[in-house]
Amino acid sequence: MGDRVENLTIGAFAQACGVNVETVRYYQRRGLLSEPRKPLGGIRRYGESDVARVRFIKTAQRLGFTLDEVALLLKLDDGTHCSEAAAVAQHKLAEVRARLADLRRMERVLTDLVARCRKARGNVSCPLISSLHSASPGPGESR
Repeated sequence: MGDRVENLTIGAFAQACGVNVETVRYYQRRGLLSEPRKPLGGIRRYGESDVARVRFIKTAQRLGFTLDEVALLLKLDDGTHCSEAAAVAQHKLAEVRARLADLRRMERVLTDLVARCRKARGNVSCPLISSLHSASPGPGESR
């Protein structure tokens, strides 16, 4: 990027990060990103390290980490906490695998229901709609 000194306004900074200005402000309120000092009569300026930090946050989010988890990872980013960071990632991996299992189950059920709908002929109730009417709610759900 080439800006060794802090020379990006918040708008240019947000654009360089691929986010909007409100996202930058939100990250600042959450403590994920520090707010640069404002020189007397001037405007705050952001630099390369700020861009790298926002990119880290966005990459972690794309991997499914929540902002709370991202904050924890940022605190562990000093080169001496690899095992703690790995534990956070291991927990996230377990969550991802559980979601994948749920998605596979949903795929099996929907595949079966679509096949049953295609076989239904004449003036009969749609198997998909009937199944949704007769299904009982899952844990924590209400009808």
